[in-house]
Amino acid sequence: MGTKHQSSSDPISDPKKKRRVGFSKIDAGVEANECIKIYLVSSKEEVGSPDSFCIKPVDLNHFFEEDGKIYGYQNLKITIWVSSISFHAYADISFESTEDGGKGITDLKAALQNVFAENLVEKKDEFLDKFSSDRQYVKSVISTGAALKLTAANGHNGDSKFDPKEDTADLEVFRIVGEPVGHLYSRLVPFVLLLIDGSNPIDVTDPRWEIYVMVEKAIAHQEDSHPNLIGFAAVYRFYRYPESMRLRLGQVLVLPPYQRKGYGGSLLKVLNNVAVSEAVYDLTVEEPEDSLQHVRTLIDVQCLLVFGPIQAALNSVVARLKQENFSKKVHSCQCGPPLSAVEDVRKSLKINRRQFLQCWEVLLYLGLDPIEKYLETYRTIVSSRIKADVIGKDSEGVGKRVIDVPTEYDQEASFVMYKSLNGDATNREMAENRSNQEEQLRQLVDERMKEIKLIAEKVSSLKHR
Repeated sequence: MGTKHQSSSDPISDPKKKRRVGFSKIDAGVEANECIKIYLVSSKEEVGSPDSFCIKPVDLNHFFEEDGKIYGYQNLKITIWVSSISFHAYADISFESTEDGGKGITDLKAALQNVFAENLVEKKDEFLDKFSSDRQYVKSVISTGAALKLTAANGHNGDSKFDPKEDTADLEVFRIVGEPVGHLYSRLVPFVLLLIDGSNPIDVTDPRWEIYVMVEKAIAHQEDSHPNLIGFAAVYRFYRYPESMRLRLGQVLVLPPYQRKGYGGSLLKVLNNVAVSEAVYDLTVEEPEDSLQHVRTLIDVQCLLVFGPIQAALNSVVARLKQENFSKKVHSCQCGPPLSAVEDVRKSLKINRRQFLQCWEVLLYLGLDPIEKYLETYRTIVSSRIKADVIGKDSEGVGKRVIDVPTEYDQEASFVMYKSLNGDATNREMAENRSNQEEQLRQLVDERMKEIKLIAEKVSSLKHR
């Protein structure tokens, strides 16, 4: 799981700086996803072993040429080994033949550096040596950071991909700030590029970035033991007028071998604890992926269920929905939380308004028990909210059209709106648009209902353990 982070200064996103593999197209080419395999290894013995852990990247094609293909090689195979000790990488490149006699190897490795940068080691022996020379790398990094309290939620266990991990005795989380952020992130950035779709590196020259690393403790009294990095989060701390701070989660990633074991939820809980203990204004997430948003909402709903200041408002809305059939007049029903509840949640739990409203829908679903009896009413509530968010409150306007007009000034600010009185063509267009909107709305509502149901069922199962 992860978040997307955009950076206009990122060299990888600049097509003028992006390296290409420049071969003449003598063949159909091979997609990078088909000829490249990436393995995560923790020892010399795992390098070359068929039992090594294979990383499944989001996409490799966009690092190579316009169409994601590599040209000029016959039976090209690229095996990349990434050390979980030092996070350096080594690329083993093999092929049967090439048009230019192998001169393109330099360009091919340069293309791989789009992902691995200076982490890509030229010689295999040098890569193997780093398992010994950098064995205590993670330990040296966390020694510069501050240890944070890691608390498991009551009733949670690590068997589900949605649960924060209960057994945290072997885990530690450290906050890294200042100059060490750049050194650590430069080694971790290949995982961001490979495993978080659409992400770009953060600007490590900005001192407001912090990195939270979760590690598995080293075994006590064993000289050769070392902490293993499980995951990390990049958090941006910025000022909010007049005298508070805000935290924004820019990127979060659990390394592939540890995914779906509850570690991501535990890391999110640590960030929540930081936000509450340091009395920041709120904690937000930048463009969360669906998996991250799911875990985040699950955790927040569990906190809200035992948060006293909102219970009266929640019970009041649920009671009104149960007493009357609002499916025909849902617009007149005040189904959302009062502003006082929104502010109480932000102040105490540091959950921002947008996230709280997402959780509120789940709370209503849980309150309307049995949900089957009130499902039509509930679906109407969700549909009305999505329609207002996506289409807008003025979507029912008849005959209104907006057209651009030529201007020598600002084109985006020059337009005309008019209302057609007798335009049959306009009415037909509006009918078609309305039909398309209704279908798209239905799909969005279906997806949201499935997500709410999944979270609600998970919360209910945890309550009855």
